[in-house]
Amino acid sequence: MKRKKWLLAAEHSAGIPALTDRLGLGGLAARVLAARGFDTEEKADHFLHQTLEDIHDPFLLKDMDKAVDEIRRAIETGVKIAVYGDYDVDGVTSTCIMIQYLRKMGADCTYYIPDRLGEGYGLNVAAIRSLYDDGCRLLITVDSGITAEEEARFAKEIGLRLIITDHHECKENVPEAVAVVNPRRPDSDYPFRELAGVGVAFKLICALEKGRPVEELMREYADVVAVGTIADVMPLVGENRVIVSYGLGCLRQTKNQGLRALMQKLGLDSKPVTSNSVSFVMAPRINAAGRLGGASIAARMFLTDDPAEASELADRLCELNHQRQEEENGIYEQIMRRIREKPELTRGRTMTLWGDNWHNGVIGIVSSRLSDRYGIPCVLISMNGDDGKGSGRSIKGFNLYAALEKNAALLEKYGGHELAVGLTVKRENLEALRDALEECAACGGEEEIVPCVNVDCRVEPEELTVAAVKGLSVMEPFGMGNPQPVFLMNEVRIEEITPISHDRHIKLHLSKNGRCFNAFVFGMGAKSCRFVKGDLLDIVFSAEINTYRDNQTVQLVVKDVRWSEEEEAADSRALSVYRAFSAGDTPDQKGAQILCPTRDELVALFRHIKANGENGVLCEPAATLYRKLRYESRACCRMNEGKLLICLDVFRECGIFSYEQTGDDLVIRLLNYQGKADINGSSVLKRLMSVLRG
Repeated sequence: MKRKKWLLAAEHSAGIPALTDRLGLGGLAARVLAARGFDTEEKADHFLHQTLEDIHDPFLLKDMDKAVDEIRRAIETGVKIAVYGDYDVDGVTSTCIMIQYLRKMGADCTYYIPDRLGEGYGLNVAAIRSLYDDGCRLLITVDSGITAEEEARFAKEIGLRLIITDHHECKENVPEAVAVVNPRRPDSDYPFRELAGVGVAFKLICALEKGRPVEELMREYADVVAVGTIADVMPLVGENRVIVSYGLGCLRQTKNQGLRALMQKLGLDSKPVTSNSVSFVMAPRINAAGRLGGASIAARMFLTDDPAEASELADRLCELNHQRQEEENGIYEQIMRRIREKPELTRGRTMTLWGDNWHNGVIGIVSSRLSDRYGIPCVLISMNGDDGKGSGRSIKGFNLYAALEKNAALLEKYGGHELAVGLTVKRENLEALRDALEECAACGGEEEIVPCVNVDCRVEPEELTVAAVKGLSVMEPFGMGNPQPVFLMNEVRIEEITPISHDRHIKLHLSKNGRCFNAFVFGMGAKSCRFVKGDLLDIVFSAEINTYRDNQTVQLVVKDVRWSEEEEAADSRALSVYRAFSAGDTPDQKGAQILCPTRDELVALFRHIKANGENGVLCEPAATLYRKLRYESRACCRMNEGKLLICLDVFRECGIFSYEQTGDDLVIRLLNYQGKADINGSSVLKRLMSVLRG
């Protein structure tokens, strides 16, 4: 597991008084804003109070005038229009606002969302032919189409007019179409490149409604546009920040029956809806339909005017999300078993794995979990015979889309952006693709690609009051580009570790300076937790308000955690003595005392490995293993990392265990030892005992 780099922002204390006195901000919010560069009254005020005047003219988008003329002509002449979307939240919301608008204008229209499992992402020739045969003569793509050169040529050949609206990365040439509307076009002069697909679709509606006040259009569409923008993890800055802020305000009173029903099912109708609510509660349910091949269920939910139907469809989305979780966990556990058997799979700069009949709809989520866990780009490929469909997630600093583009000859199809990609590949090219991605990651030289956590400021427990944490809400909506504030607190003691959600996550009871906090570490179960009760930690976290029976407390959501500098310094000293001893140096009396184990310590380690190994193998970080021994056995109260390795050297010498180090992890294997081991005959122990005896 790669250690994350914590990037602590510089303090800008000089500007804080102006933010607190003139803007009335709380001290914690002022510190965060200043750390992010909003360190003057003017900068902070503009960031906090953007208005609808910050919405750009849609006609600044290349080809927007052509798209508007074509759609108006089609509506006026009764041409049947098809909207071609995508199966994720962004694609579904894009499709639905476009269809709602066209229906309102009296257009003859239909929509098509490709099946994720049977068709995959983007335009395909069979779907284009089917829509043409159904009488469609104008096709509008939303959230897709920017790389569909071959499909665009086919549409032109059969006489189907094509308008592409998209927001994904462009290749060197854009497809041939009536209009290609994408803020990322190389020749685009649009001031804001980060619109979601639903944002581009909304801009098209704004252009079609030229002259109508943008506020009216926002009241009509911003709730759905906000959901799609947040779910697609687009930066919540600039124009997106305005749209999402306005849209979140509309959600509580949404007129969209589907959204209202889903919010009721999830208990969001009686509380303020935040970007986090959308990201972590609503979006997974909407996405689940597309992941399991039923995106039309989500689309129907957004489009229905019948409250009863909306309720039924919202229920179905929740059921599909439960199925999605089961599929996801099954693949993740399968891969983790493979990694335990072959720890070398995590040693590279990238991870590319494949398996037969993994569910195509969920491998992207599993890929994200693995990338986050091991701190490296990860691509997972589901094989069906000789054909594979893959999904990849990266970390900042490695452009996964560019890596695929460089190795396009190995792929049948690919798309996406820097941090997330989709691809299709033949079985014969799997190993070559794995090696090519590893080579791309090594092109940066000796410096490794390391995941980073941006930290706004260091805090002490007394700063984390309910009022101070509530005061951070002025910075909402939070998301990509404007993340929830992240803090660093040093030397926090673990008082208790509690597994939650079937040991998928843990709750930590932490203390410092007489104050206690509950903290949650998501994605880390008690079995995989590296820490034990009593450990002294440094943590980076976001802070939230927990309300229970009208009582409000501050709770922490841990982003990353490591042992305190004091603990790591002690580990470093013990390891230094061990390495010198292993290299042949003779330690002094103090060094020998640090390293030499007692019989009880050897017995405790032996029993722990025997009790906790799976199929005779225990995989555990050395720093964790010796701390577990200290916690489990009073006899091991003086155990340290150097002494642990000496114990393992003794066991290896006696033929009881073998072990190897893989990064931070020890892989310990039980050997087929017969009889009783003579530990006292160990040459390692004899060397240490000779020093202790003088």
